[in-house]
Amino acid sequence: KTSTQRNHRPLLNMPTELSRTTYRANNADLGESTFTNVNLAKATFRDVNLADSTLEDINLTGTTIKNVNLSTVAIDDADFTGMKLDGILVMDLMQVYLEQKGA
Repeated sequence: KTSTQRNHRPLLNMPTELSRTTYRANNADLGESTFTNVNLAKATFRDVNLADSTLEDINLTGTTIKNVNLSTVAIDDADFTGMKLDGILVMDLMQVYLEQKGA
């Protein structure tokens, strides 16, 4: 069954439950899709475009992000414990920033 979104792209309904196995999507256009209560633990994403996406209630514990464009990214209400940017703990960077800001 299909329905239509605002931009007239067909909306295809996937099965609500997929068996626990490995899936592969190559050269797929999943733009404007919605994923809710989806387990992607240990998944690999290569050459993925998430521009203008919203990530909410996401667990990235232990995730490594390489060769990423974070231009104009906003991170709000996050736990930065142990997070590093180019090998520097974010909490240390924030502490220095707050000290400089208060001076």
